[in-house]
Amino acid sequence: MDKVAIVILNWNGRRMLEQYLPSVLQYSKEEATIYVADNASTDDSLAFLRASYPEVRLIVLDQNWGFAEGYNKALRQIEAEYYLLLNSDIEVTHHWLTPLIEYLDAHPDTAACQPKLLSIFDKDRFEYAGASGGYLDRFGYPFCRGRIFETVELDNGQYDNVADILWATGAALMIRAKDYWAVNGLDGRFFAHNEEIDLCWRLRIGGRRIVCIPDSYVYHVGGGTLPKSNPMKTYLNFRNNLTMLYKCLPDSELATVMRWRWFLDYLAAWETLILNRNWGDFKAIYRARRAFKKWKKDFEADRQQIQSQRQVEKIPEQKDFSLLWQYYAKGRKLFSALPL
Repeated sequence: MDKVAIVILNWNGRRMLEQYLPSVLQYSKEEATIYVADNASTDDSLAFLRASYPEVRLIVLDQNWGFAEGYNKALRQIEAEYYLLLNSDIEVTHHWLTPLIEYLDAHPDTAACQPKLLSIFDKDRFEYAGASGGYLDRFGYPFCRGRIFETVELDNGQYDNVADILWATGAALMIRAKDYWAVNGLDGRFFAHNEEIDLCWRLRIGGRRIVCIPDSYVYHVGGGTLPKSNPMKTYLNFRNNLTMLYKCLPDSELATVMRWRWFLDYLAAWETLILNRNWGDFKAIYRARRAFKKWKKDFEADRQQIQSQRQVEKIPEQKDFSLLWQYYAKGRKLFSALPL
């Protein structure tokens, strides 16, 4: 059994693998076994890996299962104490694995952790997808130490302490295998987007800790699969976020939050149409609301199971304030300015 299995999920990512896999091999092969799980790519990713990197272990999936179920199917074929889910567009650094491994070894109450995520295009700035660890506001909007909505901070060491977080980025997520499977892994129905937040939230409900370890840092391209303004990405984000809220919110909060989200989601749809003239995202939000309503019943059993296993009624990393109000009305655009 591997101590650490680094698993890169690939779909038509030959260019990313060619550029960033060398750093993973250079700085990780002494401490981890490196896998690439291929989601039925139609480019020459597999031929490239077999010819150039025979030391990388390949898992070939029969179709594009998406991020969530793709990882589930790949990880079922790997025996390891720790999984490290790593995007193909990550450049890692010298000794990046050591702080992550040492922390999990020393803290059995911690299920998962992430390194500090910096932008590969501006290495002094955090990267959008996870920065220095993630949180949620009262209404399910995610934010990070170092990133709130589109405001991404410079890294001046202000978030270099180890911190408990609600969610660790799926771009570079280290997790105990036993914890991963104890909550049935990522929700494959999500396909992509919000799946790591959902996974980490379920672990926190069960009393497990999630942390950011900034002594470890990596550089992330970001947006390697879909551009930021993309109707499919908008659709998946809204649909999956609503589903995650339905699964994970306690009974005392569910009805109120869902009423507010009905209003806020349709407000967002009309804002994107009127102010940005973005017809694609407008339709995507309406489609997402309809899709959530249609498949909500499929998650009733999930909700009951999650709530029955609740060990933490009020999770500190899910904040009571509205991030929209703090950001747009109060002008608080930095993590340090929030009423934490």
